[in-house]
Amino acid sequence: MIALQGPLFAGAFALSPASAEVEALARDYMAIRVWSAPAAIAVFGITGWLIAQERTRSVFALQLWMNGLNVGLDLVFVLGLGWGVNGVAIATFLAEWSGLAAGLWICRAAFARPEWRDWPRVFDRVRLKRMAVVNTDIMIRSALLQVIFVSFLLVGGRFGDTTLAANQVLLQFLHITGFALDGFAFAAESLVGRAFGAGSVTRLRRAAVLTSLWGAATALLMMAGFALLGPAVIDIMAKDEGVRQAARDYLPWMVFAPPMLLLLVMFDGIFVGATRSADMRNMMIVATGLYLAALWLLLEPLGNRGLWLALYVSFAARGLTLALRYPALERSVTRREPPVDGPARAPT
Repeated sequence: MIALQGPLFAGAFALSPASAEVEALARDYMAIRVWSAPAAIAVFGITGWLIAQERTRSVFALQLWMNGLNVGLDLVFVLGLGWGVNGVAIATFLAEWSGLAAGLWICRAAFARPEWRDWPRVFDRVRLKRMAVVNTDIMIRSALLQVIFVSFLLVGGRFGDTTLAANQVLLQFLHITGFALDGFAFAAESLVGRAFGAGSVTRLRRAAVLTSLWGAATALLMMAGFALLGPAVIDIMAKDEGVRQAARDYLPWMVFAPPMLLLLVMFDGIFVGATRSADMRNMMIVATGLYLAALWLLLEPLGNRGLWLALYVSFAARGLTLALRYPALERSVTRREPPVDGPARAPT
């Protein structure tokens, strides 16, 4: 990514008709942020390992440190020093590299274990091959997810800077929802992994139902919160009145985001815990195809609303297709291959 940043950025801006001012700011931001990509990817791996070890408090502490530092540095660099977009990028760069350092420190006990230096075990070909297959599936799934969100932003830029900014504000509601529901998905990963290890369909079903019920309760609370507090949240995130009004027009879409995301987030956690990466990859391919088809059909007649509807089609497709694969997941419990070290789950 770092080596190819020139052509990658050029290609991205060639697809996006944003104004010269917005493009210049985006180039400045990306030119700084790209250098934290190695740290961000490494933190994903550390987070996945900690979740597999059921050290969720450590995950919380790591995320609290990174995000807290990011917010604090944003206040200093942007509001205090007036560095603008560059200040935001530098704050994130420093937060992600400090997060990597903190993550390695949290995992320091693992490096002292003798297994760390058992090179035949570390480089076991069978384990590496199986893990590579799983990670390749997850990489394809994550790449397609990025195709959806990047194309969403690029296409949204065609409707002008105000709509582009409003869409970016509204996406924060999706991110907040994803972060809130991820906790239950992480719990599902651990519990489902245990159920598979024990070969117990009953434990698998109990894990899926209980974590999903707690997730559903949280989704309902978030719906109410977005309906009541959404306008105030928009006003906090946007200062331009045109952007505020454009975002408010789409607030009802955000109210229904939590239940839309619930199904896909929970099944992501369940299938990751079961290391059924091929199903996740295949269902993501289906969802991406349906998203692109919806985009082609709805964009011209509905404009930005068609863009949002296409995004929600992808959400529904991911959740429903994984739900259809769940019975096969239960049937595979007692005839599963030996477990492998699963990958870190990418952001929803």
